[in-house]
Amino acid sequence: MQPAPTPDNATAAPRYRIADLEVDIGKAEVTRGDEKIALPKLSFDLLCALINAAPAIVTNDELLQQVWPGLLVSPESVAQRVKLLRGVIGDDSQQPKYILGVRGRGYRLIPTPERLSESKLPATDAANPSTSAPSAAVAGQPLASPALKRSNRGLNRAVIGAAVAISLGAVIAITVRYWSPNRSSAQTPAVAAINDKSIAVLPFVDMSEKKDQEYFADGMAEEIIDLLVRIPGLKVIGRTSSFAFKGKSEDLRNIGTQLGVAYVLEGSVRKVGDRLRVTAQLIDCKDGNHLFSQTFDREVIDVLKMQDEIAIRVAQAFEVEVFVREFVPRPALRNPEAYTLFLQGQHAASWEQHVSDTQRALDLDPLFTEAAATLAGAYQYGGFVGLVPRDVAFEKTQHFAKLAIKLDPNFVMAHAILASIYSSYAWDWPAADKEINLARALAPNNPYVLWAATVLSLTQGRWDDAVKYANALQEIEPLNPDGYFWMSFGQIRRGRLAEAEATMHRALELNPKYPGGPYTFGLVLLARSQPQAALAEMRKEPIDAFRFIGLALAYFALGAKHESDAALAQLLNSYTASVPAGVAAVYAYRGESDEAFQWLDRAYEQKDSLLYRIKFATEFDGVHGDPRYKGFLKKMNLPE
Repeated sequence: MQPAPTPDNATAAPRYRIADLEVDIGKAEVTRGDEKIALPKLSFDLLCALINAAPAIVTNDELLQQVWPGLLVSPESVAQRVKLLRGVIGDDSQQPKYILGVRGRGYRLIPTPERLSESKLPATDAANPSTSAPSAAVAGQPLASPALKRSNRGLNRAVIGAAVAISLGAVIAITVRYWSPNRSSAQTPAVAAINDKSIAVLPFVDMSEKKDQEYFADGMAEEIIDLLVRIPGLKVIGRTSSFAFKGKSEDLRNIGTQLGVAYVLEGSVRKVGDRLRVTAQLIDCKDGNHLFSQTFDREVIDVLKMQDEIAIRVAQAFEVEVFVREFVPRPALRNPEAYTLFLQGQHAASWEQHVSDTQRALDLDPLFTEAAATLAGAYQYGGFVGLVPRDVAFEKTQHFAKLAIKLDPNFVMAHAILASIYSSYAWDWPAADKEINLARALAPNNPYVLWAATVLSLTQGRWDDAVKYANALQEIEPLNPDGYFWMSFGQIRRGRLAEAEATMHRALELNPKYPGGPYTFGLVLLARSQPQAALAEMRKEPIDAFRFIGLALAYFALGAKHESDAALAQLLNSYTASVPAGVAAVYAYRGESDEAFQWLDRAYEQKDSLLYRIKFATEFDGVHGDPRYKGFLKKMNLPE
């Protein structure tokens, strides 16, 4: 920082205009016309730091060092001080005209400060007096208020760190991470009303010095989501939709509208060695007011206790005393190294690394329930996309899911995963129903549970149930295409084709490259007798096998048998080993029943995962009237 100006200095502190405000650095005064605005010292220091950096962003760490040098304060102090400064100068966080908050990074001034005077400048600066950026401050030094000129002497701020978390949603994370593409944060349709007891947990910000604790920050937010889901009567947005705002600077009011919530929980994480610090703020989306703001300091080994405390604090803010009384706090970590490996596995760049890290975590801590369930989800995905043989994937998935249940009989995700593999691989519908009912009883609003319940209902022909669960999934995951995608099948089967088209349009608006999305939209358009539009959608399908299936269907609907045959030939040449049910679907749609059943039998022998679609996917409608169809359903243990 520059030294305090004195009569002996060759410079004098400048004045600046910021919109209708004038800031006199030397006098530490802010005026608006003839009105003198009294700013507390820390607020004036903060304003000077923003002027000095304009138009650049000043990070939270930089503000802590400049405004509170040598003091140990939490990052929340920055937010509170900005709020106080805004209140005095007449700024609105929802529609700011002076100070813009950039989520997860810091703050900057919106107007460019204009230098009004600069007496006694050195010759080098006097030659260029018109500069307006404060970064060209006196003698090339950063601008500082008298208070800030304490400088960095004696600065010894301890960087006390962040918190980490484990997430029951880790199984969702691995399924969604590899199975589904990145989500878009497209605008959601306007909602009629927002429940006062509704909340979204935004991604926590990594405030560690090296910015290398993102996995801890994400884990903290994910685990808190899982804890809050347990609060009765509280609507909690799922991870996928909340994390759509990661790294983005969105207005809280806009976030609340998109997610359909009244409040957001946001926070930050610091970690140094074995020490963690987490700040958490519960904020009203309408006006930016804090229902609470608190800092938690713990050893890493007590991270689960910290997460519990935050969840209880939220429950108290919503006046849910029953939850607070009944909540059972969790013990300290058994093995911090295993915990760290587990969280790192959630950020692995590849499926193989994810499995390796998670397996090592389980080896270090054989009682690590979340690691066992996550391995179940990983192998389920691996079998689905062909990373491991399907029979191996089934055995591994079943083994780890049952291990998780043995460690904790009420572990929701393990029950949901078992339901899914009993449905998609074993075709054991009673077992699948049993597991999904257990999962729904334990966590009726868990996104993965709702997804599994939707697909299971469609597979067995329970259209109304499928629509009910898909609706519930959309409610808590408004920015996730999954709910809209699966909803469309139920709407088709209920004869609501216009609604199905609108639903698929929304899914693709959220993610135009959603795997299977353009293909399914094409099916809807075929059902609506729009083959040309269907062909255009099928051409957009990102999964090659589905694109060839879709082209064969659409060309046939257009009467272009030659082109349909060509698309089928490409499918037969490249994908018969992986999607025999897809070949059967083409023949079924074209009314070639003998060929369709030959390929259905082949799909049955190979345990083709696509066979679960036989009742609800419209491609197979061409064989529903064939006497062999009922026999095939019976062979799959499906109801007629």
